[in-house]
Amino acid sequence: MIARPWNRPRACAWAALALLLALVQSVRAGTDETIARIKHSVVGVGTFERERSPNFAFRGTGFAIGDGRTIVTNAHVLPTELDVAHEEALAILVPAAGGRDAEVRTASQLAIDPAVDLALLHFDGDPLPPLTLRDPDRVREGDEILMTGFPLGAVLGPFAATHRGMVAAITPIAIPQAVASNLSASLVHRLQSGPFRVFQLDLTAYPGNSGSPIYDPKTGEVLGIVNMVFVKGTKEAALTNPSGITYAIPAQHLAALLATVGPHPKR
Repeated sequence: MIARPWNRPRACAWAALALLLALVQSVRAGTDETIARIKHSVVGVGTFERERSPNFAFRGTGFAIGDGRTIVTNAHVLPTELDVAHEEALAILVPAAGGRDAEVRTASQLAIDPAVDLALLHFDGDPLPPLTLRDPDRVREGDEILMTGFPLGAVLGPFAATHRGMVAAITPIAIPQAVASNLSASLVHRLQSGPFRVFQLDLTAYPGNSGSPIYDPKTGEVLGIVNMVFVKGTKEAALTNPSGITYAIPAQHLAALLATVGPHPKR
C-alpha cells in the first residue's frame, strides 16, 4: 500500500470551513434567542369593543418599555376618537404562548408627540418584559437590524413576525400632521425648525408594522421605531408592489418622550 502524502492546504481549507460553519451557527443561535426574547415584549395596538366581531381591531404594533406597563407605539396608530356609545376602548393585544388565546388589556394614553409620531400608553396588571434603548449615536449606516411586529395583523392575527434588514441611510425628514388639531404652538415651532434625522431602512414593512421596534440582532437593544414606508403610486401599492424602503424614528426621541412622564428605562 502506498501512503498518500498529507495535503496540508486542503486540510487547512476544511478546518477553516468547519470554523466558519461553527461561527455562523453561533451567530444564528444568538439571533434566534434575541427574537424569542423580543417577542415577549411586542404587542398589538388597537381598540376593543365587547359587542363587535372581532372585538379587538388591530391598528398597529407596540412594545413594552420602562416599568413593563408602558407601551410605545406611533401617534398615528391611535384612533382620533373612540365610539363611546358602544364603549369602545383603547387596548393592547398580548400574544400568548403554548396555543392559548391572546389576551386583550385595556390601555390609556400616557403621552404623545405628534411631531415625531410617537405615543406612550399605559395598562394595568402584570408587566411585560421591558426592552432597552441604544444610544442612536452608535447607529451607523450598514448596521444590520431586525424588526418584529404584526404585518397585516387584522388578517394574519396575533402572530408576531420578524424581518431582517439594515440601516440604509440616516436622512432628514419631516412628518406631516394628519389633522389640524395636532398643530399646537410648540409643534408648529418644531416643524418650522426643519426636518430631523431618521433611519431609512432596507427592509419591507406592511400596514400593521407601524410602532414595531427595530433592534440589534445580538443584544436586542432598540434602535428606533418603525413609522412609515415609502409608497410607490397608490396606497394599495404598499401591498401589491412594496418599495422595500421603510423609515424609523431614532430611539433618542422616545427617550425624550419618556423623560416627560418618568425615569428612563433601565440600560
